[in-house]
Amino acid sequence: MDKEQRVRSLVDWIKDKVMAAGRRGVVLGMSGGVDSSMLAALCKRALPLNVIGLIMPCYSIDQDKDHAEAVARQFEVPTKMVVLNAAYDALLHVLPDFKPDQSAARIAQANIKARLRMISLYYVANQMNYLVAGAGNRSEIAIGYFTKYGDAGADMLPLGNLVKKEVRELARYLGVPQAIIDKAPSAGLWQGQTDESEMGFSYDTLDRYILTGTAPDDIKSRIEFMKAGCRHKTQMPPIPEF
Repeated sequence: MDKEQRVRSLVDWIKDKVMAAGRRGVVLGMSGGVDSSMLAALCKRALPLNVIGLIMPCYSIDQDKDHAEAVARQFEVPTKMVVLNAAYDALLHVLPDFKPDQSAARIAQANIKARLRMISLYYVANQMNYLVAGAGNRSEIAIGYFTKYGDAGADMLPLGNLVKKEVRELARYLGVPQAIIDKAPSAGLWQGQTDESEMGFSYDTLDRYILTGTAPDDIKSRIEFMKAGCRHKTQMPPIPEF
């Protein structure tokens, strides 16, 4: 399947999912990253008059907001700015603090940001009778590199069958700015955070393993360990069988 055929298939798939659900359109988060930028372009093609993007900074770097706004202008996606700083601060103020180690505390606080964004998206979706489109890709889903009930909280994942390399290729084809395609992937959860530094390997290495099963033994072991540990994130909560 060439790039145009794949784009058309994804556009048709988005339309079909919205129609099947009896909804009017889609809302998506626009982070300024390559995944959400490509998703915005696809959704605009699928539902030109019924798509809205939320830009949801939460103590985020200015470049992410600037990139999200640039993509919105380029693809003519209507957006709303939802600044989540105050909501994040309010939650931290009332939530109990069990004094975890620094790494655990940072992850717990970062996940609040992702879940606040999910809440915001569903608030708009409920008002508009829209579905929430998530930007998770196949590479992230394979190893559970997402926040449960956060960025994974969506009604559809149009990029879920594309590894990161394929996302970049289609983003380039659709005209996503090269600066966004080339910048280090990051969820923007804290200053200096990048996906690959957290994962311990590159997306190219992960993509190759997903597509071919080949990777250095130490990387293969780490990927399989991550896959095993994320099963609870990719399945419905278990219930007793009796």
